[in-house]
Amino acid sequence: MHEIPDSTRQGKAPWMNSRFMRAARREPVDQLPVWLMRQAGRFMPEYRAIRGTGNFLDFCRDPQRCAQVMQVAVENLGVDAAILFSDLLVVLEPLGLRVEFPPDGPQVANPIRTPDDVKQLRPLESLEPLSYVLEAAELTRQLLPSHIPLIGFAGAPFTLASYAIEGSGSKSFHLTKRFMYQHEDAWFELLRLLGEAVTRFLLGQIAAGAGAVQIFDTWVGCLSPDDYRYFVLPQMTECFRALPASVPSIHFATGNPALVPLMAQAGGSVIGLDWRIRLEDAWKILGDQAVIQGNLDPAVLLGPQERIRRVVTDLLHQWAGRPGYIFNLGHGVLPQTPVENVKYLVRLVHEESRRILEQSKREVE
Repeated sequence: MHEIPDSTRQGKAPWMNSRFMRAARREPVDQLPVWLMRQAGRFMPEYRAIRGTGNFLDFCRDPQRCAQVMQVAVENLGVDAAILFSDLLVVLEPLGLRVEFPPDGPQVANPIRTPDDVKQLRPLESLEPLSYVLEAAELTRQLLPSHIPLIGFAGAPFTLASYAIEGSGSKSFHLTKRFMYQHEDAWFELLRLLGEAVTRFLLGQIAAGAGAVQIFDTWVGCLSPDDYRYFVLPQMTECFRALPASVPSIHFATGNPALVPLMAQAGGSVIGLDWRIRLEDAWKILGDQAVIQGNLDPAVLLGPQERIRRVVTDLLHQWAGRPGYIFNLGHGVLPQTPVENVKYLVRLVHEESRRILEQSKREVE
């Protein structure tokens, strides 16, 4: 069983003073830190070469290749942080759910349909079934430059529940909502099991070398604020409370800007935004002391570099030099994205943010 590393030893690690970690603590930086969700993905020829043509889950179960593909992404793109290469759904398997990855998106072969299905699930009492993920975290940490932090991650209970109930590709999430509305007791039991598994999994990743963690609530935007408050917020609060305060925790959700204040209430030292809300509006909602991550629309990277520059310039204008900002996309890099546009984005954010911060410093002096 992994244990949380001693905070004194962790504090001496070179990556603790990195731009990413400093921004996550609202400390001054010389330029904005940049990392991208799915920064190791199908848009990179190196990723496709390392992965090969085999089963995706087999790839996720290979710590050497998972570590290698993230090392290559960090080196090639010039980003300021790495994120563990794995998949949200691996945590479902030890609970008794069989995960498959057909071409049209991940599915659960034995989906949850009734309260009795929830009773058949097993709690995650040991991380041994997920040891390959923790080994990937350890290997990635070893391969990364010492100043680059590693971010661990897991799916949020609601998002994992929605995959377990109806798989991927739903637009209405009618199966998830029907189960949630018709079987409240079973729903809360399901979220409790998932929340405990997510927390244990993230603590294991921290012990394996992750300096920060992100919880992805990819599908929660389908809910109204009232439903989020009643059906989701209590378990999310428990998850974030269980994580060590010394480790930055990113709370990322997509699809519904009305949930942003409730996300902040649920927890997370950093709020990760998608592109459906302006940065300046998010700071008005969350307050100037908030740490924010986001939120360029990934599709912008499909366009010409002149447009990328215009949109990024507007984002940086909204940022306006505030402490506590981490640049990212509002979701993952799309597979069709030109590699040169991703590299251009990283250089652009670094150069323009450095210029803005230097100008602000001169104005203060």
